[in-house]
Amino acid sequence: MTLRRILIVCLAVSLLLAGVAVFAQVSRPWRNGSVWDVAFIRVKPGMDEAYRNYLVNEWKAHNEAAKKEGLLLSYKVLSTEAHDTSDWNLILMTEYKNLATMEANEPKEDALAQKTIGTDQKQQQGYEDRSKIREIVGGRLAREIVLEPRQ
Repeated sequence: MTLRRILIVCLAVSLLLAGVAVFAQVSRPWRNGSVWDVAFIRVKPGMDEAYRNYLVNEWKAHNEAAKKEGLLLSYKVLSTEAHDTSDWNLILMTEYKNLATMEANEPKEDALAQKTIGTDQKQQQGYEDRSKIREIVGGRLAREIVLEPRQ
């Protein structure tokens, strides 16, 4: 290969790399935020008080302990009117730093549940007891998109 061809190839590679570097520096006015674990709950008729008592006591105590341990960032309960009898009327939201952290902390979360809620058998009994007063209609993992001001 001649020196001229080598120089042309080097120049072409340099231009290609410069183009990739410029492309990689594209500024987007958003960034990925935290991850939310969202559960859609249908509280059975007449059972609002019973389920809210569970939320105020066991659910909140566990989430507060998880928050204190740094396993989650925050949690929320949202109430809404159901559109029909099969629709959800409550949303339980738990916020994590990101998906990787949420998954990496699963063993710690399980150990904390043993402390705050009880043994696997006690946790299973709690699920069965709550199934009499509510139904889990669905759930989602959602990533928050943080909108940044344009510069």
